[in-house]
Amino acid sequence: MQSIFSKDFSKTKQYGISISLILIASASCYFFHDFMGYRAVALLLLLAVSLSAVLFDILPVLVCALLSALILNFFFIPPTFTFKIESAEDVLMFLMYLLVAMINTVLTIKIRQFENKKRNEEEKEKTIALYNTLINSLSHELRTPIATIIGSVDTIVDNEDKLSKKNIRELYTEIATAGSRLNRQVENLLNMSRLDAGMLKPTFDWVDVNELVFKAIKESEYSLENTKIIFEPNENVALLYLDGGFLEMILYNLIHNAIRHTPKNSNILVDCNYKDESLMIDISDNGLGFPKDEIDFVFDKFYKLNGTATGGTGLGLSIVKGFTEALNGKITLKNKKTGGAHFHLEIPSQTSTITIKENE
Repeated sequence: MQSIFSKDFSKTKQYGISISLILIASASCYFFHDFMGYRAVALLLLLAVSLSAVLFDILPVLVCALLSALILNFFFIPPTFTFKIESAEDVLMFLMYLLVAMINTVLTIKIRQFENKKRNEEEKEKTIALYNTLINSLSHELRTPIATIIGSVDTIVDNEDKLSKKNIRELYTEIATAGSRLNRQVENLLNMSRLDAGMLKPTFDWVDVNELVFKAIKESEYSLENTKIIFEPNENVALLYLDGGFLEMILYNLIHNAIRHTPKNSNILVDCNYKDESLMIDISDNGLGFPKDEIDFVFDKFYKLNGTATGGTGLGLSIVKGFTEALNGKITLKNKKTGGAHFHLEIPSQTSTITIKENE
Protein backbone atom coordinates (compact mmCIF):
# COMPACT_ATOMS: atom_id res chain seq x y z
CA MET A 1 0.00 0.00 0.00
CA GLN A 2 1.39 3.39 -1.01
CA SER A 3 1.72 6.50 1.08
CA ILE A 4 -0.09 9.65 0.06
CA PHE A 5 3.30 10.99 -1.11
CA SER A 6 4.43 7.97 -3.11
CA LYS A 7 1.22 8.09 -5.16
CA ASP A 8 2.50 11.33 -6.69
CA PHE A 9 5.87 9.85 -7.72
CA SER A 10 6.83 7.03 -10.05
CA LYS A 11 9.17 4.30 -8.81
CA THR A 12 12.07 5.94 -10.65
CA LYS A 13 11.45 9.29 -8.94
CA GLN A 14 11.16 7.56 -5.56
CA TYR A 15 14.56 5.90 -6.05
CA GLY A 16 16.04 9.21 -7.22
CA ILE A 17 14.67 11.30 -4.34
CA SER A 18 15.50 8.77 -1.60
CA ILE A 19 19.06 8.34 -2.88
CA SER A 20 19.41 12.12 -3.18
CA LEU A 21 18.39 12.49 0.47
CA ILE A 22 21.17 10.15 1.54
CA LEU A 23 23.75 11.83 -0.71
CA ILE A 24 22.82 15.30 0.56
CA ALA A 25 22.93 14.14 4.20
CA SER A 26 26.28 12.39 3.58
CA ALA A 27 27.83 15.43 1.87
CA SER A 28 26.65 17.69 4.70
CA CYS A 29 28.09 15.38 7.33
CA TYR A 30 31.39 14.96 5.48
CA PHE A 31 32.37 18.60 5.99
CA PHE A 32 31.75 18.41 9.73
CA HIS A 33 32.62 14.80 10.53
CA ASP A 34 35.87 15.85 12.26
CA PHE A 35 33.76 17.69 14.84
CA MET A 36 30.81 15.29 14.89
CA GLY A 37 32.45 11.89 14.84
CA TYR A 38 31.22 8.99 12.72
CA ARG A 39 28.80 7.77 15.38
CA ALA A 40 26.85 11.06 15.16
CA VAL A 41 27.00 10.76 11.37
CA ALA A 42 25.37 7.33 11.66
CA LEU A 43 22.45 8.85 13.57
CA LEU A 44 21.94 11.58 10.95
CA LEU A 45 22.04 9.05 8.11
CA LEU A 46 19.53 6.92 10.00
CA LEU A 47 17.29 9.99 10.23
CA ALA A 48 17.45 10.43 6.44
CA VAL A 49 16.50 6.76 5.98
CA SER A 50 13.58 7.19 8.37
CA LEU A 51 12.36 10.22 6.41
CA SER A 52 12.42 8.19 3.19
CA ALA A 53 10.50 5.39 4.92
CA VAL A 54 7.75 7.85 5.84
CA LEU A 55 7.47 9.12 2.25
CA PHE A 56 8.12 6.25 -0.14
CA ASP A 57 7.57 2.55 -0.87
CA ILE A 58 9.66 -0.19 0.71
CA LEU A 59 12.07 -1.08 -2.14
CA PRO A 60 13.45 2.46 -2.71
CA VAL A 61 13.86 2.85 1.05
CA LEU A 62 15.71 -0.46 1.43
CA VAL A 63 18.09 0.61 -1.34
CA CYS A 64 18.46 3.91 0.50
CA ALA A 65 19.28 2.10 3.78
CA LEU A 66 21.88 -0.14 2.11
CA LEU A 67 23.51 2.82 0.33
CA SER A 68 23.71 4.78 3.58
CA ALA A 69 25.47 1.84 5.28
CA LEU A 70 28.03 1.62 2.46
CA ILE A 71 28.65 5.38 2.57
CA LEU A 72 29.03 5.27 6.36
CA ASN A 73 31.61 2.49 6.04
CA PHE A 74 33.59 3.97 3.13
CA PHE A 75 33.72 7.65 4.06
CA PHE A 76 33.34 7.82 7.83
CA ILE A 77 34.37 4.63 9.68
CA PRO A 78 38.18 4.45 9.96
CA PRO A 79 40.15 3.58 7.95
CA THR A 80 38.28 5.86 5.50
CA PHE A 81 38.06 5.39 1.72
CA THR A 82 38.02 1.65 2.14
CA PHE A 83 35.40 -0.91 3.06
CA LYS A 84 37.76 -2.48 5.59
CA ILE A 85 36.85 -2.10 9.29
CA GLU A 86 39.66 -2.81 11.73
CA SER A 87 38.02 -2.33 15.11
CA ALA A 88 35.66 -5.02 16.41
CA GLU A 89 33.67 -2.26 18.05
CA ASP A 90 33.27 -0.48 14.71
CA VAL A 91 32.28 -3.74 13.00
CA LEU A 92 29.57 -4.22 15.62
CA MET A 93 28.43 -0.61 15.22
CA PHE A 94 28.26 -0.97 11.42
CA LEU A 95 26.25 -4.20 11.66
CA MET A 96 23.94 -2.64 14.24
CA TYR A 97 23.47 0.41 12.01
CA LEU A 98 22.57 -1.76 9.01
CA LEU A 99 20.21 -3.88 11.10
CA VAL A 100 18.49 -0.88 12.73
CA ALA A 101 18.16 0.90 9.35
CA MET A 102 16.50 -2.17 7.80
CA ILE A 103 14.22 -2.82 10.78
CA ASN A 104 13.31 0.87 11.01
CA THR A 105 12.43 0.85 7.31
CA VAL A 106 10.20 -2.20 7.54
CA LEU A 107 8.48 -1.14 10.76
CA THR A 108 7.82 2.42 9.56
CA ILE A 109 6.26 1.18 6.33
CA LYS A 110 4.23 -1.48 8.18
CA ILE A 111 2.89 1.15 10.58
CA ARG A 112 2.04 3.39 7.63
CA GLN A 113 0.24 0.55 5.86
CA PHE A 114 -1.75 -0.20 9.01
CA GLU A 115 -2.76 3.46 9.35
CA ASN A 116 -3.77 3.60 5.67
CA LYS A 117 -5.80 0.41 6.04
CA LYS A 118 -7.53 1.80 9.12
CA ARG A 119 -8.23 5.07 7.32
CA ASN A 120 -9.62 3.23 4.29
CA GLU A 121 -11.90 1.15 6.52
CA GLU A 122 -13.20 4.29 8.22
CA GLU A 123 -13.76 5.98 4.85
CA LYS A 124 -15.56 2.86 3.59
CA GLU A 125 -17.82 2.82 6.66
CA LYS A 126 -18.51 6.53 6.21
CA THR A 127 -19.32 6.03 2.52
CA ILE A 128 -21.69 3.14 3.33
CA ALA A 129 -23.43 5.29 5.94
CA LEU A 130 -23.75 8.15 3.45
CA TYR A 131 -25.22 5.95 0.75
CA ASN A 132 -27.60 4.35 3.26
CA THR A 133 -28.79 7.87 4.02
CA LEU A 134 -29.20 8.51 0.32
CA ILE A 135 -31.17 5.29 -0.22
CA ASN A 136 -33.46 6.07 2.72
CA SER A 137 -34.07 9.55 1.34
CA LEU A 138 -34.67 8.29 -2.18
CA SER A 139 -37.17 5.73 -0.93
CA HIS A 140 -39.37 8.70 -0.04
CA GLU A 141 -38.37 11.21 -2.69
CA LEU A 142 -38.90 8.76 -5.56
CA ARG A 143 -41.76 6.73 -4.13
CA THR A 144 -44.03 9.75 -3.60
CA PRO A 145 -44.05 11.07 -7.19
CA ILE A 146 -44.16 7.53 -8.59
CA ALA A 147 -47.22 6.77 -6.44
CA THR A 148 -48.80 10.03 -7.63
CA ILE A 149 -48.24 9.14 -11.28
CA ILE A 150 -49.53 5.57 -10.90
CA GLY A 151 -52.55 6.71 -8.86
CA SER A 152 -53.48 9.45 -11.34
CA VAL A 153 -53.11 7.17 -14.36
CA ASP A 154 -55.21 4.46 -12.68
CA THR A 155 -57.90 7.02 -11.84
CA ILE A 156 -58.04 8.25 -15.43
CA VAL A 157 -58.12 4.72 -16.89
CA ASP A 158 -60.72 3.37 -14.47
CA ASN A 159 -63.00 6.42 -14.43
CA GLU A 160 -62.47 8.03 -17.80
CA ASP A 161 -66.22 8.19 -18.55
CA LYS A 162 -67.09 9.58 -15.11
CA LEU A 163 -64.45 12.30 -14.86
CA SER A 164 -65.01 15.81 -16.13
CA LYS A 165 -62.49 17.48 -18.41
CA LYS A 166 -61.48 19.70 -15.49
CA ASN A 167 -60.76 16.64 -13.28
CA ILE A 168 -58.73 15.00 -16.03
CA ARG A 169 -56.70 18.20 -16.55
CA GLU A 170 -55.99 18.34 -12.82
CA LEU A 171 -54.82 14.72 -12.84
CA TYR A 172 -52.59 15.39 -15.85
CA THR A 173 -51.14 18.40 -14.00
CA GLU A 174 -50.36 16.17 -11.01
CA ILE A 175 -48.67 13.66 -13.34
CA ALA A 176 -46.59 16.42 -14.95
CA THR A 177 -45.60 17.84 -11.55
CA ALA A 178 -44.61 14.41 -10.22
CA GLY A 179 -42.68 13.68 -13.41
CA SER A 180 -40.82 16.98 -13.10
CA ARG A 181 -39.95 16.13 -9.49
CA LEU A 182 -38.65 12.71 -10.50
CA ASN A 183 -36.61 14.19 -13.32
CA ARG A 184 -35.03 16.74 -10.95
CA GLN A 185 -34.00 14.06 -8.47
CA VAL A 186 -32.39 11.97 -11.22
CA GLU A 187 -30.57 15.07 -12.52
CA ASN A 188 -29.24 15.80 -9.02
CA LEU A 189 -27.92 12.25 -8.67
CA LEU A 190 -26.27 12.34 -12.09
CA ASN A 191 -24.77 15.77 -11.48
CA MET A 192 -23.33 14.73 -8.12
CA SER A 193 -21.78 11.64 -9.72
CA ARG A 194 -20.26 13.78 -12.46
CA LEU A 195 -18.93 16.31 -9.95
CA ASP A 196 -17.33 13.51 -7.90
CA ALA A 197 -15.74 12.08 -11.06
CA GLY A 198 -14.55 15.49 -12.26
CA MET A 199 -16.48 15.02 -15.51
CA LEU A 200 -18.48 18.26 -15.43
CA LYS A 201 -16.72 21.09 -17.24
CA PRO A 202 -18.39 24.46 -17.79
CA THR A 203 -19.24 25.60 -21.30
CA PHE A 204 -19.27 29.39 -21.39
CA ASP A 205 -21.60 31.49 -23.52
CA TRP A 206 -23.51 34.75 -23.30
CA VAL A 207 -26.61 34.24 -21.13
CA ASP A 208 -29.40 36.41 -19.75
CA VAL A 209 -29.26 35.91 -15.98
CA ASN A 210 -32.70 37.46 -15.46
CA GLU A 211 -34.19 34.90 -17.82
CA LEU A 212 -32.46 32.06 -15.96
CA VAL A 213 -33.87 33.29 -12.64
CA PHE A 214 -37.40 33.39 -14.03
CA LYS A 215 -36.91 29.89 -15.45
CA ALA A 216 -35.69 28.53 -12.10
CA ILE A 217 -38.66 30.14 -10.33
CA LYS A 218 -41.09 28.64 -12.84
CA GLU A 219 -39.57 25.16 -12.38
CA SER A 220 -40.12 25.53 -8.62
CA GLU A 221 -43.80 26.50 -8.90
CA TYR A 222 -45.05 22.96 -8.22
CA SER A 223 -43.70 23.14 -4.64
CA LEU A 224 -44.50 26.78 -3.89
CA GLU A 225 -47.84 26.33 -2.10
CA ASN A 226 -48.32 29.65 -0.27
CA THR A 227 -44.69 30.78 -0.53
CA LYS A 228 -44.00 33.94 -2.54
CA ILE A 229 -40.81 34.50 -4.55
CA ILE A 230 -39.90 38.15 -5.09
CA PHE A 231 -37.51 39.02 -7.91
CA GLU A 232 -36.94 42.28 -9.76
CA PRO A 233 -34.96 41.96 -13.03
CA ASN A 234 -31.70 43.90 -13.18
CA GLU A 235 -30.49 45.21 -16.52
CA ASN A 236 -26.87 45.01 -15.30
CA VAL A 237 -27.03 41.19 -15.55
CA ALA A 238 -28.92 40.98 -18.83
CA LEU A 239 -25.93 39.54 -20.66
CA LEU A 240 -23.06 37.76 -18.89
CA TYR A 241 -20.47 35.23 -20.08
CA LEU A 242 -21.29 32.11 -18.03
CA ASP A 243 -22.38 28.50 -18.24
CA GLY A 244 -26.16 28.92 -18.28
CA GLY A 245 -26.86 25.28 -17.37
CA PHE A 246 -24.64 25.46 -14.30
CA LEU A 247 -26.17 28.73 -13.15
CA GLU A 248 -29.72 27.48 -13.66
CA MET A 249 -28.95 24.39 -11.55
CA ILE A 250 -27.50 26.61 -8.80
CA LEU A 251 -30.53 28.91 -8.80
CA TYR A 252 -33.06 26.09 -8.84
CA ASN A 253 -31.50 24.22 -5.93
CA LEU A 254 -31.15 27.37 -3.82
CA ILE A 255 -34.75 28.41 -4.45
CA HIS A 256 -36.04 24.88 -3.90
CA ASN A 257 -34.06 24.64 -0.65
CA ALA A 258 -35.57 27.93 0.54
CA ILE A 259 -39.08 26.69 -0.26
CA ARG A 260 -38.54 23.41 1.63
CA HIS A 261 -37.14 25.06 4.75
CA THR A 262 -39.44 28.04 5.19
CA PRO A 263 -42.96 28.08 6.70
CA LYS A 264 -46.01 28.70 4.56
CA ASN A 265 -46.77 32.31 3.64
CA SER A 266 -43.03 33.09 3.66
CA ASN A 267 -41.26 35.42 1.23
CA ILE A 268 -38.15 34.42 -0.69
CA LEU A 269 -36.11 37.32 -2.08
CA VAL A 270 -33.86 36.86 -5.11
CA ASP A 271 -31.50 39.67 -6.03
CA CYS A 272 -28.91 39.74 -8.83
CA ASN A 273 -26.29 42.39 -9.56
CA TYR A 274 -22.96 42.83 -11.32
CA LYS A 275 -20.10 44.30 -9.33
CA ASP A 276 -16.28 44.11 -9.38
CA GLU A 277 -16.37 41.93 -12.54
CA SER A 278 -18.49 39.32 -10.75
CA LEU A 279 -22.11 38.24 -10.76
CA MET A 280 -23.59 38.72 -7.28
CA ILE A 281 -26.63 36.65 -6.33
CA ASP A 282 -28.41 36.96 -2.99
CA ILE A 283 -31.22 34.58 -2.03
CA SER A 284 -32.81 35.14 1.36
CA ASP A 285 -35.99 34.23 3.18
CA ASN A 286 -37.87 35.11 6.36
CA GLY A 287 -37.95 31.59 7.78
CA LEU A 288 -36.23 30.21 10.85
CA GLY A 289 -32.71 30.20 9.44
CA PHE A 290 -30.09 27.53 10.15
CA PRO A 291 -28.83 26.35 13.56
CA LYS A 292 -25.46 28.02 14.13
CA ASP A 293 -23.70 24.73 14.85
CA GLU A 294 -24.89 23.26 11.52
CA ILE A 295 -24.08 26.10 9.11
CA ASP A 296 -20.59 24.70 8.44
CA PHE A 297 -22.06 21.37 7.29
CA VAL A 298 -25.00 22.36 5.09
CA PHE A 299 -22.94 22.12 1.88
CA ASP A 300 -21.76 18.56 2.69
CA LYS A 301 -23.06 15.76 0.51
CA PHE A 302 -26.17 13.96 1.91
CA TYR A 303 -26.28 16.31 4.90
CA LYS A 304 -29.76 17.13 6.19
CA LEU A 305 -30.60 19.42 9.09
CA ASN A 306 -31.58 17.78 12.34
CA GLY A 307 -35.29 17.90 13.00
CA THR A 308 -36.31 18.53 9.39
CA ALA A 309 -39.21 16.66 7.88
CA THR A 310 -38.65 13.43 6.00
CA GLY A 311 -37.72 13.95 2.39
CA GLY A 312 -34.90 15.47 0.41
CA THR A 313 -31.71 13.71 -0.52
CA GLY A 314 -29.30 16.19 1.02
CA LEU A 315 -27.71 16.75 -2.40
CA GLY A 316 -29.12 20.17 -3.36
CA LEU A 317 -26.71 22.46 -1.51
CA SER A 318 -23.68 20.27 -2.15
CA ILE A 319 -24.48 20.49 -5.88
CA VAL A 320 -24.82 24.27 -5.53
CA LYS A 321 -21.35 24.46 -4.00
CA GLY A 322 -19.85 22.10 -6.61
CA PHE A 323 -21.28 24.02 -9.56
CA THR A 324 -20.33 27.38 -8.02
CA GLU A 325 -16.72 26.26 -7.55
CA ALA A 326 -16.70 24.84 -11.10
CA LEU A 327 -17.43 28.42 -12.22
CA ASN A 328 -14.54 29.66 -10.02
CA GLY A 329 -17.05 31.27 -7.68
CA LYS A 330 -17.78 31.06 -3.98
CA ILE A 331 -20.92 30.78 -1.85
CA THR A 332 -21.51 31.78 1.75
CA LEU A 333 -24.41 31.29 4.14
CA LYS A 334 -25.39 33.29 7.19
CA ASN A 335 -28.51 33.89 9.23
CA LYS A 336 -30.23 37.25 8.99
CA LYS A 337 -30.61 39.27 12.17
CA THR A 338 -34.33 39.62 11.44
CA GLY A 339 -34.70 35.85 10.97
CA GLY A 340 -34.18 33.60 7.97
CA ALA A 341 -31.26 32.44 5.87
CA HIS A 342 -29.15 34.46 3.43
CA PHE A 343 -27.12 32.81 0.66
CA HIS A 344 -24.59 34.99 -1.15
CA LEU A 345 -22.85 33.94 -4.38
CA GLU A 346 -20.02 35.61 -6.22
CA ILE A 347 -19.17 34.25 -9.67
CA PRO A 348 -16.49 35.92 -11.85
CA SER A 349 -17.89 36.84 -15.24
CA GLN A 350 -17.48 39.11 -18.21
CA THR A 351 -20.27 41.50 -19.12
CA SER A 352 -21.30 42.85 -22.49
CA THR A 353 -22.36 46.47 -22.84
CA ILE A 354 -23.93 47.21 -26.18
CA THR A 355 -24.11 50.86 -27.06
CA ILE A 356 -26.19 51.88 -30.04
CA LYS A 357 -25.14 55.12 -31.63
CA GLU A 358 -27.39 56.93 -33.99
CA ASN A 359 -25.87 57.86 -37.30
CA GLU A 360 -26.10 61.53 -37.90
